[in-house]
Amino acid sequence: MRISIAAVATLAFLSGAQVAVADSLPPLMPGMAGPLAANAAPYSFDAGELGKIYVTGAASALALSQSHPSPANDRSTGDWGNAQIFIQKPEGLVQFFLQGGIYAIPSLGTPYIRAEDMTEKTFGYLPQAFLKIAPTSDFSVMAGKLPTLLGAEYTFTFENMNIERGLLWNQTNAVTRGVQANYTAGPLAFALSWNDGYYSNRYNWLTGSVAWTINAQNSLTIIGGGNLGHTANTDFATPLAQNNGELFDIIYTWTSGPWTLSPGLQYNRVGKNTSIGIAGDASAFGAAVLGKYAFNESWSLAGRVEYIDSSGDAAGPNILYGQGSNAWSATVTPTYQYKTFFGRAEASYVTAGDITSGSAFGPTGNDRSQTRVLFEAGMLF
Repeated sequence: MRISIAAVATLAFLSGAQVAVADSLPPLMPGMAGPLAANAAPYSFDAGELGKIYVTGAASALALSQSHPSPANDRSTGDWGNAQIFIQKPEGLVQFFLQGGIYAIPSLGTPYIRAEDMTEKTFGYLPQAFLKIAPTSDFSVMAGKLPTLLGAEYTFTFENMNIERGLLWNQTNAVTRGVQANYTAGPLAFALSWNDGYYSNRYNWLTGSVAWTINAQNSLTIIGGGNLGHTANTDFATPLAQNNGELFDIIYTWTSGPWTLSPGLQYNRVGKNTSIGIAGDASAFGAAVLGKYAFNESWSLAGRVEYIDSSGDAAGPNILYGQGSNAWSATVTPTYQYKTFFGRAEASYVTAGDITSGSAFGPTGNDRSQTRVLFEAGMLF
């Protein structure tokens, strides 16, 4: 399921396939923080006893130019951002979600990985897939490859305010394999997940969240998770240090008319464990503010400012740009959307302090800053 699967679905949609629009469209996956909006009239069909099945997707291309690229990166490149299709049944007792295709996950302060390589190195051509049992509207259980509860940002470009993920996101996981229970009681929403943390295939992580909808304009979310044992295996998608630690988030969101502001705090810690090669402690504390302003139905402006500071033993793992290093970033993303089509540009800047030689930017890892300019265009069908 590479580029062709998204192309086939797009052609079916554009060729006149019947679109069924419910009076009240159910919540569809994947989640989106805006300013991009999903197709308001998605393709669906009646599958008999199974109920209504929805078929949607995301197809986009990226262009990127950057200063101080790593040896593995070009200064400028073009790539697929997304070529994904989503098939789901979001209603009834038995529900499911399937996400297939390829994807890039550009992230501030890290080398850019091309979409096909990113797909193969991380979560594969079926990055999210789960079954959901919902006996009531307030309680459900999900099992499979799930989006993480941790962090303030989603994983894929089209889901977020900005094209790139942020410095704080770099510390979190993205997709977990496991089981998650969800319960809603009035303004409170609870979730509890037993999973494999940073995609380790070792089921020893416990993650939970509580979201409080204070009123129509304000909400507060508290999230926490950690490894209850230890996990020695590591690869590109499973960093040894973070997968053997714990992480906590506090996220506040305010909306008023065209404005959305979401400040948050994050703390993660890795404890010493010489039996798996972690020779000392390490931790990082970060703060971020994400926001967007909608000028009208088509044009909006999103931004993000972050700061993160690391500390720990001299022998501890490097979880940033060397022990005791810090970094801050600024990102601006003007966005245009017309129906299912969108285009957006982005400028971002990252600077790192107190780095360890060879751990930052540029061909030798000794440059302390990086500027990027990106453009993404595509459709959400």
